Amino acid sequence: MTQSKVVVHTEPRLLAEAAAARLIVRLTDAQAARGEATVALTGGRIAAQIYQAIRDSPARDAVDWARVNLWWGDERFLPAGDPERNETQARAALLDTLKVDPARVHPMPASDGPDGDDAEAAAARYADELVQAARPGHAELPHFDVVLLGVGEDGHVASVFPEHPVTLESRPVSAVRGSPKPPPVRTTLTLPAINTADEVWLIAAGDGKAKAVGLALADAGPRQIPAAGVHGRELTLWLLDSAAAHELPPKFRSLV
Repeated sequence: MTQSKVVVHTEPRLLAEAAAARLIVRLTDAQAARGEATVALTGGRIAAQIYQAIRDSPARDAVDWARVNLWWGDERFLPAGDPERNETQARAALLDTLKVDPARVHPMPASDGPDGDDAEAAAARYADELVQAARPGHAELPHFDVVLLGVGEDGHVASVFPEHPVTLESRPVSAVRGSPKPPPVRTTLTLPAINTADEVWLIAAGDGKAKAVGLALADAGPRQIPAAGVHGRELTLWLLDSAAAHELPPKFRSLV
């Protein structure tokens, strides 16, 4: 049975450091159990702080990074190396400092990749890559130990935006056109794909996220607040700073 947990830290720096330490432990445990670990990365300001905290942690080498499979939850459909791409951010903040196996790093296709500017073909390509990485006969997607998700001020996660058709998408990866946040074209894991993970971590910092966090934890509908529609098979973990937590439903108020 899935468990839901909310953890509140006083400020973004402490949130990032705690999330980094928690992820190092989770990946180490996964490798001890299965010989490898798999995580889907996210983007955004707080994600960059988490990656930097992992980079600077004296415990980071407890993880055998050559046996970590790295995927992305969503991506801006821009040329490779564009500073706005989540991949570029993660490489600069963390991955370029680690001894990762390039064959285990799976960025979403760029707009100057083999599919050109065809975002739908790029999404299908990523879905095929996921299928190829799944254990034959066991699943349609890889075993995700953790999917990291930022939470937008409107309650979006990955590039699944409120009231957008992608909220109803059943395929594992979808192109997104007409994104309310720039750039307008993106690719994303869908809610059903995210929900195959053992653990889903939703991370939010800042007063601007408080309303969306509160609505999601008050069981809003996933079309209105996509963050309300994601959950891990074993754990759904909300990692918040105090500012993002100040509109929590009454049952969580003691955490603030």
